Amino acid sequence: MKQQLYWKKMNRFKEVLLINLLGNIPTIAFGPKLRNSLYRLIFARLDNSVYIQNDVEFLNASCIEIGSGAHIFKGVRIDARGHENNRVCLENSVALEKNVDIGALDDTHIHIDQETFIGPGVSITGPGDVKIGKRCLIAANTGIFANNHNFADPTKYIAEQGITCKGIVIEDDCWLGHGVTVLDGVTIGKGSVIGAGAVVTKDIPPYSVAVGIPAKVVKSRIGDELLINSRD
Repeated sequence: MKQQLYWKKMNRFKEVLLINLLGNIPTIAFGPKLRNSLYRLIFARLDNSVYIQNDVEFLNASCIEIGSGAHIFKGVRIDARGHENNRVCLENSVALEKNVDIGALDDTHIHIDQETFIGPGVSITGPGDVKIGKRCLIAANTGIFANNHNFADPTKYIAEQGITCKGIVIEDDCWLGHGVTVLDGVTIGKGSVIGAGAVVTKDIPPYSVAVGIPAKVVKSRIGDELLINSRD
């Protein structure tokens, strides 16, 4: 136990040292190349040609995986603290725009598949697992929250009543407009479009267009027969 604690402290020291030394080197001063080469010492996986701008914060990098060609811009924060089984995985060519905030919290897997774009100011939070598919477009200021507070007992503070977490799945080729909110327990089917400002509280079938609060399907992107077949 003492040995495990020692190695955790040493890994954290190495992480803080490297990120503080390299994290603020400007792009024009070869910062991305230095970060791409030396951050491999602290990450679970860091593939080739990863572009990390300055002023990016990583916490518990030993639980973070980043695939080849990923782009991570200024102000991004990825927090994988909370449990040794946490995993935040960005596959090949994922792009995280400015000020994206990803928090794994407790025993959480957050997986963003290849060529998905995450817009500025997006928040993705556990502790429920979050899976975002390939080639999705997540517009600015969207919130994806894989947890829900219990509040049934009015005699207790809500903060003392715990949470539930079922997880969120956003399948391949989805487009979430500006300021969408996705709540815990939801699956958004492949090829769906969610209108700006919508609040998704229930599952959305594949190839649907959904808008409003709460989000409701207003039409299908394909014919009814094809939509039924896509669910099989």
